[in-house]
Amino acid sequence: MEKIARVTIRPKSSLNLLSQHEIAGLITSTEEVFQLFRNCALAILNTDTEQDDAAAILANYSDFDIRVIPQSRGVKLEIHNAPMQSFVDGEMIRGIQEHLFSALRDIVFTEFKISGERRFNLNTSEGITDAVFRILRNAGVVRPNLAPNLAVCWGGHSISRVEYDYSKEVGYQLGLRGLDIVTGCGIGAMKGPMKGAAVGHAKQQVKKGRYIGVSEPGIIASESPNAIVNELVIMPDIEKRLEAFVRLAHCIIVFPGGVGTVEEILYLLSILTHPDNQQQLPVIFTGPASSEAYFAELDDFIRTALGDQAAGFYRLIVGDPTEVARSVKKAVGKVRRQRSDTQEAFCFNWMMHIDDGLQHPFIPTHQNMAALQLDYRLPTHQLASQLRAAFSGLVAGNVKAFGIEQIAKHGPYKIAGDQRILAVMDKLLRSFVRQRRMKIGISEDQYQSCYELAPGA
Repeated sequence: MEKIARVTIRPKSSLNLLSQHEIAGLITSTEEVFQLFRNCALAILNTDTEQDDAAAILANYSDFDIRVIPQSRGVKLEIHNAPMQSFVDGEMIRGIQEHLFSALRDIVFTEFKISGERRFNLNTSEGITDAVFRILRNAGVVRPNLAPNLAVCWGGHSISRVEYDYSKEVGYQLGLRGLDIVTGCGIGAMKGPMKGAAVGHAKQQVKKGRYIGVSEPGIIASESPNAIVNELVIMPDIEKRLEAFVRLAHCIIVFPGGVGTVEEILYLLSILTHPDNQQQLPVIFTGPASSEAYFAELDDFIRTALGDQAAGFYRLIVGDPTEVARSVKKAVGKVRRQRSDTQEAFCFNWMMHIDDGLQHPFIPTHQNMAALQLDYRLPTHQLASQLRAAFSGLVAGNVKAFGIEQIAKHGPYKIAGDQRILAVMDKLLRSFVRQRRMKIGISEDQYQSCYELAPGA
């Protein structure tokens, strides 16, 4: 495994203008924060990797190190034993260099603002939303005076070639219509729309196409940023990542995916079914014709668990990328008119109500997973929130270092609840295992389950 022994880099845009006080704050951050930054930096240096096992990546580069070096004109990074694939003729690829300083900005600098200067209040719903906005603004993602044109695309990193090509064609059609792309920044259904949109933008001579990647520290090692991302922001946790998606979005497109994609859908449906939300967000489920059975299974899960009303918040378009793009363009135009009429911001959806239960981090311990309430007697938005937490735990158990450690130590998560809910949940999860949507390259007979369902417990 080839590595670059030592290299130093300086910021081109992120963190290239800091005060001495801010530099001191970076240097004095805790060892835990810097370890988090190190892990994210290693993931970035493995851009476009097909590996989705964070522990394996860390083991392969156990001698990797990265240090922040203070200077009077800012900071520089000193890197040891970096993956060779991030360099061309001994020079680090420019986009990867930018992403490293984005990670430093979002992990270390944001932690300094939260803990050191106490700029953010994360104890209230309003304070959390304000923090999400300020992190996005600090990253340059929130931009005023731009017409709505952000299509948030969700989908799995472990998808078939046919599904990937379809997502790329949808992205191409979106790019031809001048729409920019926001994804979770990984490979698969996160890379395809960006790659297609880049070609569409080039054909239309769009000079400043935006390919925004929104990640979080727990997931970035298993979903390293793809090479198309030109604006990377790392939110502190999955809940703030999901809130960033929803508040940035002018439309949401869902491609085939696994448990992470279902977590995103349930988070969104918890918001859309909340009685305090009158303003809606256009949502389209789409994939190639071969994915029709996948969406039928997903739709059955949603209708059985949450009811037909929840299924009314999305539209399904199969096998027609052009119709998807036309529908998105039309929906985004409607969003623009609505926000203009009500004098709401184009760049950040402040008016969408998000329950604080969706905003505070869910820690997937065995105790917390067992305590989830998967009960039909709950209001729809609350049940969706509980199901979201369950799928968040399954994501952790599959690909996040914390969840994998929990499973290794205590065995599979045990999830109890209403028998009908768990039955349809089990049916969906088994289909994901058969279709190799749980982990990249893992077949049904190789997959080690991270969960056990206990109906009626």
